[in-house]
Amino acid sequence: MFEPFRYPFVQDGLLEVLLLAPAAGVLGAWIVLRGLSFYSHGVATAAFPGLVLADGLGFPALLGALGAAALFAFAVERVGRGRNTGEDSVTGLVLTGALALGVILASDVFHSGSSVETLLFGSLLAISPGDQAVAGTTSLVVIVAGVFLARPWLAAGFDPENARALGLRSRVPELALLGLVALSVVAALAATGALLVAALFVVPAATVRLVTRRVWTLQLGAIGLAAVEGVAGLWLSFEANVPPGPAIAVLGGAVFAVVAAGRVTVVRRGAVLAAAALALAACGSGSAGSSHGLDVVATTTQIGDWARVVAGPDASVHQLLQPNTDPHEYEPRPSDVEATAGADLVFENGDQLDQWMSKVVSSAGGDSTVVDLGATVPVKLPGEASGPESSRYDPHWWHDPRNAITAVEHIEATLSQAEPSKKAEFESRAKAYVARLRALDSGIAACFAQVPKSERKLVTDHDAFNYFAARYGIQVVGAIIPSQTTQAQPSAGETTQLIGLIEREHVHAVFPESSINPRLARAVARETGARSDFVLYGDTLGPQGSPGATYLGMEATNAKRMAAGFTGGKVACKL
Repeated sequence: MFEPFRYPFVQDGLLEVLLLAPAAGVLGAWIVLRGLSFYSHGVATAAFPGLVLADGLGFPALLGALGAAALFAFAVERVGRGRNTGEDSVTGLVLTGALALGVILASDVFHSGSSVETLLFGSLLAISPGDQAVAGTTSLVVIVAGVFLARPWLAAGFDPENARALGLRSRVPELALLGLVALSVVAALAATGALLVAALFVVPAATVRLVTRRVWTLQLGAIGLAAVEGVAGLWLSFEANVPPGPAIAVLGGAVFAVVAAGRVTVVRRGAVLAAAALALAACGSGSAGSSHGLDVVATTTQIGDWARVVAGPDASVHQLLQPNTDPHEYEPRPSDVEATAGADLVFENGDQLDQWMSKVVSSAGGDSTVVDLGATVPVKLPGEASGPESSRYDPHWWHDPRNAITAVEHIEATLSQAEPSKKAEFESRAKAYVARLRALDSGIAACFAQVPKSERKLVTDHDAFNYFAARYGIQVVGAIIPSQTTQAQPSAGETTQLIGLIEREHVHAVFPESSINPRLARAVARETGARSDFVLYGDTLGPQGSPGATYLGMEATNAKRMAAGFTGGKVACKL
């Protein structure tokens, strides 16, 4: 039962939860008593523009989030002062403006990457000593403030007229409460992320509120329950191999439902909690690793496919991303960190596509050799940088089979160096696979030779096919999301311009991608009369049994569907 807690990354997450629990309990009590639940969620979400700004300008993300949260708290207090508008209405008004600013910054200014999403969703599996220091300091500040400001908070919240009669006229305590909620929410970003902050700051206190009316017992109970649910959720996430933030949120919601339904005793609650955790854990997956050969971790589906082909039975490959999973939004699972902790080799895509992997590696510890395959690709797009970071403007380098060949050869060389006794086997499998890659490259070129160059006009969900297009003489007309990351959002103006461009260029098909919601692509296609039934594999391979389940199948399928889409179905390539 205690097996997960022997891992350093789980211990770090455990300490983070325990350090956050005092702040979550003390403030959670006031959040519930004062009706600030929406505000606490709002301030977490309003940190988004600060995260984007920090990511774009290169300063610490938490500093940007704290600045945005502080401005949000100040704006709510100022807008709500002296008005009849309710707290929720003011929060919603300011929140709308903050989110709008964040979307504009992310989509049109910085085209922000996955580092922002990491803080929006958080991960207890990638906690740093700095995160723990912030959490501990915040809890200390909250406890001290709670001791000295409890009376004005209580009076102002429940009897404002009497509070004025007692001389409690200053708005400082109210601003302090809003500011402390903002500070604590930001401190919890690394653990729960902005979107799940209620799992620590609202749900435990709301649960305890069902069984007690005293402020101090509510606070103590909320601290204890936040700690217990955090620890149990972390354990459950490991056993069930799900992200810890959602595990804690679901567990907290289940406990609240049980208490609300029956007002059960503490002992009975603990029994239900344990039973629910064990039941969910039974659905979990086992830990990764092998008893023989090398242990290899691959971040993306493409790299995982190559690594398995070259390694054969002589190494165990743990692949992090699963088919049709967007790498830009991926949150590592406990099994990913566990596998990385014991890995001999880690193969990354590089160029920020899987930049979340750096935190996984640091959290896992161990002495894995990390190989950035994107830094080795020889073929570059026009205008791209040369040197070791050759693909830094576009992470989708694998769509040129020549780069895939180089990556496979580098995987073989790395495996051979790590396990010299299997060098001949690695070389043999790599050589055979490279021959298939060369045949694929020739076959795709022959396929597109049947399509008039004037008709090779590509519109996809996002800019993932520039390498493919450059290799086979395809004109990239545009993309629904005009960015190389799926986090950006198209503006109405950009969508209108794209529709006009599709009509002027007489584009026959708009190609949705398997890992992205196709609704907008299909809407654009309907608007222009283009087809949208040819789905491409952009960021990941397809699921087992699909035409794109392997790298060879993915590229061959993409080529066949593009050729058919370009020509209205007239060209049917056989690859």
